[in-house]
Amino acid sequence: MTEFTPFASLIGGVMIGLSAVLLMLWEGRIAGISGIASRLLPPYRDSVFLSRFGFVIGLVAAPLAVMALTGEAVTQTISSNVLLMTAAALLVGFGTVWGNGCTSGHGVCGLSRLSPRSLVATVMFMATAFVTVFLVRHVIGG
Repeated sequence: MTEFTPFASLIGGVMIGLSAVLLMLWEGRIAGISGIASRLLPPYRDSVFLSRFGFVIGLVAAPLAVMALTGEAVTQTISSNVLLMTAAALLVGFGTVWGNGCTSGHGVCGLSRLSPRSLVATVMFMATAFVTVFLVRHVIGG
C-alpha cells in the first residue's frame, strides 16, 4: 500500500503551483516539464536555455535539498525491471508528444486556464494511470 502523506503532498502541490505561476509571470511560459526538458536539446530555438536548464536542475536538486534539511533520505519505489521501465519511458514519451504536453503542462497549467483540451488530456492521463496501477498491483502482481 502507498503511504498516505497529506502534509508533504500539500507542500509539494503548493511548490509546483508556485513554480508554474512564477514561470508564467517571469517568462510568459507554461511549466510543461516535457517541453522544457526537450528544448534543452539542440536545435536551440531561442535564448532561454539557461532558465530551462535551471528549472530542470531545480527538479533534480529538490530531493537533495529535502535530504539536507530533514536528514532523511527521500524514498521512491520504482521497478528494477529494465525492460518494463524502458517500455514505460517510451510510452510516456509517446504520450507527451501525441497529447501535445505532459501532466504538468495540461494538468497544472492547462486546467488553471480552463482549457478544454487540457481537461480531456488530464482525464486521459488519470484514467490510464488508474488502469495501470490496477493492472500492476492486482492483475500482474508487481
